[in-house]
Amino acid sequence: MAGALRKTMLYLGLAEDEQAAAEGYVEEYLEPEEEHRADVTPLRRPVPRPVPTPGDLRRITTIHPRSYNDARAIGEAFRSGTPVIMNLSEMTDADAKRLVDFSAGLIFGLHGAIERVTTKVFLLSPEHVEIAGEDGAGESAGFYNQS
Repeated sequence: MAGALRKTMLYLGLAEDEQAAAEGYVEEYLEPEEEHRADVTPLRRPVPRPVPTPGDLRRITTIHPRSYNDARAIGEAFRSGTPVIMNLSEMTDADAKRLVDFSAGLIFGLHGAIERVTTKVFLLSPEHVEIAGEDGAGESAGFYNQS
């Protein structure tokens, strides 16, 4: 029975013939082969985004998310270089915390800043926007510490 199963596996290509494999192994090291080089695809370099000048700032996006699914709208607006005011007052505390964590990652990846305006309102500003406030002119927090 084992012989029939072995022959079937050899026929289907699920196993190798041990004798042929041993001969191939020996031939592989006896006969020198030409070295083949694989084509390498270079990594795509990021295209530099045009950085607007501070006088070019014409709009600020305000978003009132109701669930974590609205994170995409926040990310797209911020990625386009627009400051975003995020009002989390209509969200549960758990979803609001997730969205603040998402925003912290977003500003870290795009070199922006996040400022807490009120208890559940945050300002996400791109790196080319300078925020001046009461507690320090031009000083902005990198990450928001929720603890």
